[in-house]
Amino acid sequence: MRALASALTGVMAGAVAPAWAQSNTQAASTPVGELNPTVVTASRSEQPLSDALPHTTVISRADIERSQAPDAVTLLRREAGIEIAQNGGPGTNASLFMRGAGSNQTLVLIDGVRVSSATLGATQIDQLMADQVDHIEVVRGNVSALYGSDAIGGVVQIFTRSGKGHAPLANAEIEYGARNTKRAQAGINGSLGERGDTSFAVSVSEFKTGGFSAINPLQAKNANPNDNPYTNKSVSAQLSHRLSADWQAGLTYFQTWGDASYDSGFGSSTDINIAHNQVRSMSAYLDGKVTQDWKTRLTLSQGDDKNVNFNNAVQNGRFNTRTQQASWQNDWAFMPEQLLKVGLEHAQTTIDSDAYDAPTRRVDSAYLGYEGTFGPHQLQLNLRRDRYSDFGSANSYYAGYGFAFNPQWKAVASVSNAFRAPTFNDLYYPNYGNPNAQPEKARSVEGGVEYSGAIGLVRMTVFETDYSNLITSQCDAAFNCIAANVNRARVNGLETSYRGAIYGVDVRASFTMQNPQDLSATPNQVLPRRARHFGSVYLGKTIGPFSAGAEWNASGDRRDSSFSSNVMGGYGMVNLMGRYQITPDWALSARLENLFNKSYQTAYSYNTPSRGVFFTLSWQQHEPKR
Repeated sequence: MRALASALTGVMAGAVAPAWAQSNTQAASTPVGELNPTVVTASRSEQPLSDALPHTTVISRADIERSQAPDAVTLLRREAGIEIAQNGGPGTNASLFMRGAGSNQTLVLIDGVRVSSATLGATQIDQLMADQVDHIEVVRGNVSALYGSDAIGGVVQIFTRSGKGHAPLANAEIEYGARNTKRAQAGINGSLGERGDTSFAVSVSEFKTGGFSAINPLQAKNANPNDNPYTNKSVSAQLSHRLSADWQAGLTYFQTWGDASYDSGFGSSTDINIAHNQVRSMSAYLDGKVTQDWKTRLTLSQGDDKNVNFNNAVQNGRFNTRTQQASWQNDWAFMPEQLLKVGLEHAQTTIDSDAYDAPTRRVDSAYLGYEGTFGPHQLQLNLRRDRYSDFGSANSYYAGYGFAFNPQWKAVASVSNAFRAPTFNDLYYPNYGNPNAQPEKARSVEGGVEYSGAIGLVRMTVFETDYSNLITSQCDAAFNCIAANVNRARVNGLETSYRGAIYGVDVRASFTMQNPQDLSATPNQVLPRRARHFGSVYLGKTIGPFSAGAEWNASGDRRDSSFSSNVMGGYGMVNLMGRYQITPDWALSARLENLFNKSYQTAYSYNTPSRGVFFTLSWQQHEPKR
């Protein structure tokens, strides 16, 4: 693990050193817009990435195409502060840990819409395919003061494909590779009308793989050793119309259907388990300027999470969640570089399950924000109150400060708190739920330094989060268990991200050192499935029509659970990718996953993909030259 830390720290130091020396770095091959894009998730308002006070990174559409990643899981596990544990191959259950926070303590949004399960509290990120993604914004740290419940570890916001500013253009891709993996995607997007007032985008895709045996029968004796295939179908659509110079209205839609064969490790070695999963988001919005200084946005949205399980063709579990939300946000630029934000939200969540019934949860929220710049000083303040129909109220705050030493270097610091509302399982599940369960709580402090200049964007952040009131199973001598707020935890660490170009080579790197401690254990233990060190490095180069890249993903060892002594060893995995631009419209790509055929696990007893080669043929229509 010391070797891992030294290697990755060396890469990060090598990236930063030229900035200190102001060396004559060659012109970056990465477009400037990719290095410092406009983001919205860190403050709920548009701002350059380098202005975001919370540690924020962006996975662009160009990043997705360069990496040739098939799904959101593959994209996110390369990010600073993020670990993912998965029970097998594509489509199987995946848990996301950000800064050591649990998978139900990180908020995932699709086009601003909540799509998490109300029973488990987490989002089915394993069902989200990269074909439908335009870009992803990752915000680390407590931001409940912006978004309410679940945003303890941070927020992952996925934006689906859109079209604006050009005539309608079509695109398509087909892929074939290892384990009889097949993928196809087609879409069209652009603007209509003489002035381009109406913009639209439609994209459809299908993914199929024969898979591999998800579980190791030597570690799980009752597991079925057969291969576990997966099929996914996805669609996304957007439509917007400019009503006037200052007003526009629009619609967004996303849906994915996934059928996954999985192994449980329980029951018989001949059992066939199938999960039918759906994730859907839709929204309608109206935004514009009431006055020159006052912007307003009204949004109506619905998010659905569906999961139906079958054991040997007999249904043995149905858990469906629907969340409907109305939100109204107002931004008032009352002075130059001074912004006041006021918002109201109402949400209601219902479930449909064959395990139990639960009342509708209603949440009324109000939030207030301020963003200001005074010379080298930058300030962000947020307050929020959420009132729940089933357990009471929760208050959140965020206070962030930045100081710019010069146009390139900035120091940042923040204090914040956050909460996670009890899930419906915590409150109502038969023989476990506790109607007196209260929200989990967290308090964070962090500080860091950021460089934004010729070689790219570097962010180093030191953080500490204390958790209290964590919900866990409290059991008596007869092993009768109930949900109870009894656990405590603390996670502190250092995370670093870099994005830029050095001597004509595109570089994207991240490294995280952390100490995720379960303070309720005696003696204290490392939280399950969290490593103390992990990181990722990508290097890419384009020469004429050819481009090539390599990435290294690495992690230290991890304890599998609080109830066993099983430890999963550390690993390092190398992937290669290449692309040849045959014509301006046609391209041929290839990727080699797990170059050295490394055997590793992110969840004990569950296998991960072996070496595999994949080929993709892409077509992207371009506007004719005039």
